[in-house]
Order: sequence, then structure tokens, then C-alpha cells
Amino acid sequence: MAMRVFVTRRIPDKGLEIIRSEFETSVWEPETPPSAKEIAENARDCVGLVSLLSDPINGDVIKALPELRVIAQYAVGYDNIDVRAATKRGIIVTNTPGVLTETTADLAWALIMAASRRVAEADRYVRSGQWRVAWIPQLLLGIDIYGATLGIVGMGRIGAAVARRAKGFSMKILYADVSETDAAKGIEKETGATRTDLPSLLNRSDIVTIHVPLTDQTRKMIGRNELAMMKENAVLVNTSRGPIIDEAALAEALSSKRLHAAGLDVFTDEPLPMSSMLMRLPNVVLAPHIGSASFATRSKMAVMCADNLIAALRGARPPNIVNPEVMSRLRLETPQK
Repeated sequence: MAMRVFVTRRIPDKGLEIIRSEFETSVWEPETPPSAKEIAENARDCVGLVSLLSDPINGDVIKALPELRVIAQYAVGYDNIDVRAATKRGIIVTNTPGVLTETTADLAWALIMAASRRVAEADRYVRSGQWRVAWIPQLLLGIDIYGATLGIVGMGRIGAAVARRAKGFSMKILYADVSETDAAKGIEKETGATRTDLPSLLNRSDIVTIHVPLTDQTRKMIGRNELAMMKENAVLVNTSRGPIIDEAALAEALSSKRLHAAGLDVFTDEPLPMSSMLMRLPNVVLAPHIGSASFATRSKMAVMCADNLIAALRGARPPNIVNPEVMSRLRLETPQK
């Protein structure tokens, strides 16, 4: 009898076809994510689950799936999964790191440039018919990027990729990170980046970009006090996780024009509610969590997800395992087609 897998959203065909060639596969077709109850119902007899960041894979869902052996996350982040509960049950959890690094760094730079130079405001100005004079000396003035000071919060893969791009703009690069790694030391040599603490980074940077994972320590790490440390007329960009920034405090700083602008790809609540004050501010560029959204990257993520799933269900160590400690306890059957 073929092993069953449930995929919580339609992922790119290249990965989905690989999964379907190995397992009996069912896919949640609506664009809106399934609820915890719907995931539990659809994956009841499944040995594998392919999940997205917006799926609530909590302890109750894991408890409701007695046959489950692997959760293959189609994302680099996995804070939507109760990894502790999965590990306790002997369930492998995997993710898709690395492949989206450069693509997400590209988007961070798109937001840096759009927010600094007021590109979204300019677009709305033209489309609304307000552009009636060919050239106006004081129209939509922004801040310079070339030669500015860039503060990178989190010098992991994506932070490092952002730093490499900043070198081309002759920027002074500061970074703050909880750990001092060899990789970060390499970036210092490559780009001239200087490690400092978070308050100093916020105080000295013209543009601040966030690249840390969401943890208990990073939740609301940029709050009212931290925003007050930033330079007046600075720019804040976030492509990591929404809850890292106190959105209400950020909206106040933007509405008072203390900060020049922000560029946000992630939010505390996604989709961003229409009632959010951020929706009404002209000096914030809003994107719908598209950091990895290139044709090539999303397809590579799907293949990586499929490879993780297949390896786990064949009893092998997946290429990208989140909870490696579970491997020593597993005795998985070889899947049948």
C-alpha cells in the first residue's frame, strides 16, 4: 500500500511532481491556508506532511496524526511548527535554508531603495494625476544610499548577502549579532563591516535592515525605545519576521516623521489587516511576504522540500533537518510506490 502525504498548498510543479511520483499525494487547493482542524482531518492517515509558514502545526495537530513521520516545511523558518512536540513523538522536521538567501537579499535591497527614494510614493503621485509640472526642486526628496551607513541586524546568510551588495554602494557597514562566527569574520574582511552592539548600530545607521530569526529573544526587539535610538530621518527595513518589530511603535515613529520611511515584507499578522495604521501611512513600502518570490527560487525550494520528505521516509537523514536528535530513535519503513 502506498504511503500517503498531504501538501497544505499547491507548491511549484517541479517539486510536487517528485512527491507524487513517490507517494499517494493529496493537495489543499484553496489559496487560503487550512486551519489546524482541516490539516488534522486531511492528513489523518498520512506519514508525511508538507507545510508552509502560515500553517499552524501545533501540538494538537501533531497529536491528531498518529502515522506522521516527517513534517517537510516549505520555508526556511519553522516557528509555526511545535518542534518540541514533533521531536517528542519521533517526527522529523525539515526546512529549506540557503536556497532563498540571494533572492531575499535582493528584495531587502529593493525595499531599501524604494523606501529611501520614495519610489512607491512617486508611483502613486504619477498614477493619480498629480504630476503637472515637469520638474520641481523640492518634490519627493529622499535620502542618499551611496556612501550611507547601513546597519545589519543579524549577520547570517541573508545579512551577509545584503552586506556584499552594500559594498557596491560604498556604504559603511555595521552589524549586530548575538554570536561571533567565522562566517561573520569573513564578511568583515570581505566588506569592511564592523561588529557593534544593537544600540550603537541603531544610533549610527542611516538605514537599518533586519535579518534575525523569530525567537523569544528577538520578539519585539525593535520597540519604542529602540526606534528612539535611531537617527532622525533613518530608514528601517524588515524581511525576516513581523513580530520582531513593534508595529504600533513603528507606525508612531513614521507618522510623526521621526523616521524617514520603512520597507516591510513581513508583519505580526499576515495578511496585514486593513485596519493597521501602517496601511494609511505614505512613507512605508508594504509587500506581501515575497522575500523568496522568484520563479527559480520557489521552484528550488519545492525540490528541496521533496528531497527532504523522500529521504526521511526512506529512513535516511534528510539534507536539511531541524531536529537531528530525533534520528537516533527512528526506525522508518522503506516507502512503497
